[in-house]
Amino acid sequence: MSWIRESELSLLQKIAANILKAGPMPKHVAFIMDGNRRFARKKNVERQEGHMQGFNKLAETLCWCQHLNIREVTVYAFSIENFKRAKAEVDGLMELAKQKFTRLLEERDNLEKHSVCIRVLGDLTMLPLDLQQLIAKAVFETRTHNKCFLNVCFAYTSRHEITNAVREMAWGVEQGLIKSSDVSEALLSKCLYSNNSPNPDLLIRTSGEVRLSDFLLWQTSHSCLVFQSVLWPEYSFWNLCEAILQYQFNYRSIQKARDLHREEQELQQLEADRACVAEVLQHHGNGKPADAQRRQEALLHYTACREERVQDFLEALKHKRDSFFTDLASQAVLA
Repeated sequence: MSWIRESELSLLQKIAANILKAGPMPKHVAFIMDGNRRFARKKNVERQEGHMQGFNKLAETLCWCQHLNIREVTVYAFSIENFKRAKAEVDGLMELAKQKFTRLLEERDNLEKHSVCIRVLGDLTMLPLDLQQLIAKAVFETRTHNKCFLNVCFAYTSRHEITNAVREMAWGVEQGLIKSSDVSEALLSKCLYSNNSPNPDLLIRTSGEVRLSDFLLWQTSHSCLVFQSVLWPEYSFWNLCEAILQYQFNYRSIQKARDLHREEQELQQLEADRACVAEVLQHHGNGKPADAQRRQEALLHYTACREERVQDFLEALKHKRDSFFTDLASQAVLA
């Protein structure tokens, strides 16, 4: 089954889509695709068939998102917690992933036609090496595409992602790229696996579960969360429309919360910069208070230096991560 489908909506679906697009539309939607195993039990088929049907539904859902002008989709494909499942099921999921990423690489022309960028977020070192290489090649070959973005969270949990971001900042301090005083909530956000993406506007979980299950905990603090009872392989265009309507009904309160949080972050950063400047001035001024002009000049200088340090650190971090994917992709070519 293809990752990127080219199919038209029915007349009724087109009408509904046009009505929805008249209101505020989510630009980034995240899915917890839950219910594949329950679907398999319901249909009395093997679990692997349930997971296969789940992938097919993802391809169909991506097509709907294209028609609705949703440019970015993030999906929870495989949690680190899933490694605790029966070995046969985990092996089956790894094999399914290999098949699907192999198929993805066979669809280069289609991906290029629609300019789809594939990103895989998670700790790839937990995966079999051949799957790591396939994933890296898919990420590497679509890295310049910029019309649609599909983020696949694989070997992922949010706590693991946040812990890794803290390690990255610690690495930056150890390397002398940033100071410990540069560490902030905003910087941590830029060290997450998802640093290239805006936070999701809408998160949808299927199957009736009302938990986030360690998925995008940091990124969805100001997102619209919608929990739907339908099993993922049975998800429909109308289920997606219902979720978008809930986003539209709550749009103003969501935007207000985001704006307030952004203002709070800016204020916290300003206060942190002022505290650092005050310490520097006190140290160099032999305890004498500096006048307002000198404090302002020192603050502007310190802020500019901090922003430059942070930018250099983020570029170094990007180079480190890009090199990881590039090296894996080159191994795949040689193999």
